[in-house]
Amino acid sequence: MKNDKPMLLENQLCFAVYSTSLAISQLYKPLLDSIGLTYTQYLVMLVLWEQDGLSLKTLASKLGQQSGALTPVIKRLESDGLLKRIRAPKDERVLCMQLTDKGHQLESRAIQIHDCIIQQCGIDQCELSALKQQLDQFRRKLPTHIER
Repeated sequence: MKNDKPMLLENQLCFAVYSTSLAISQLYKPLLDSIGLTYTQYLVMLVLWEQDGLSLKTLASKLGQQSGALTPVIKRLESDGLLKRIRAPKDERVLCMQLTDKGHQLESRAIQIHDCIIQQCGIDQCELSALKQQLDQFRRKLPTHIER
């Protein structure tokens, strides 16, 4: 902590995380623009490329979001022809996200984005992996009473 003053902006963990998140989003923006996705849409697609056909509730949980917050994102991806919303055969109350052929094909272009981001970060893969692991551990330690 600088000057032993906890209320300085530069001493705030929340600001370090927030400003880093903004910088990462700005790094991704031109690359994602080239494939027609926003950052949030990209995160949804990453989850579906890993496991297609997830329910909206499961998808939202994986992203740490509320289902309602993802609905406009899902609708936009559907209107862009990247996925379709379908009712689960066993329970029609459950809405599932199914990638279209166009959505599956976009993955090969997105792989290039991942490689570009790693190059632009200015740290090697080992450092990046260690940092991600620390952030994951920190997130798991945050209070569980936070509503998701």
